[in-house]
Amino acid sequence: MTNRNATTALTSRILTPSVVHQCIGFMIGSALFAIGSAPGFGNWAGASVVNICYFAGSWFFTGAAFIQLVLSGSPTVPVSYAPGVMVRAEWFAAATQFFGTLLFNVSTGGALMTHTIRGEKHLVWTPDAAGSVAFLVSGFFVLVAFSHATGRMWAPGDRNWWSGQINFIGCVAFGVSAVASYITVGGITVDAVAANVGTFVGAICFFLASAVVLPRASAAR
Repeated sequence: MTNRNATTALTSRILTPSVVHQCIGFMIGSALFAIGSAPGFGNWAGASVVNICYFAGSWFFTGAAFIQLVLSGSPTVPVSYAPGVMVRAEWFAAATQFFGTLLFNVSTGGALMTHTIRGEKHLVWTPDAAGSVAFLVSGFFVLVAFSHATGRMWAPGDRNWWSGQINFIGCVAFGVSAVASYITVGGITVDAVAANVGTFVGAICFFLASAVVLPRASAAR
């Protein structure tokens, strides 16, 4: 009976969404993006391996973002003025981030399948750019949510503050990558180096943003 209870408790612990699961998911996804965009890795491993890293990483992002959305709580909160409710910044940040990860699923999946300029524009670049915009919006509202929750915009002694700042830098880096990876009518990427560096910097930032809060989340569990 004791072994059965222990197994049940362990299974529940593994399957129940938590900040620890969220952080680990983002860190694995970020690591795969960082590997795929690491300087020289594409030349050594080939474009197919890079695209597989991105595709796999995007699904870890989506899983972690879904956990974050579940944990973010109610979408709205009552207020004393019209219209009587307000969308919570924390929920909106999680929702836009989750939407962005879904777009990255499309983009990275498209990169594995499409071999035409038109396909690369519509199935790869367009969802990638839209996903990057969603991440920027999400990153901004993460900062807003922290400010609302703590009443502070500057709190370098708080791990969550650092996580939000680093996360926003990563969102900006992904945005730069999306702009630089625009595909011209001739099928040429505007700036392949900047696109790759932006992805690498963004991935490192997302990894660190989760790593900063993981020890506290683990201790809390």
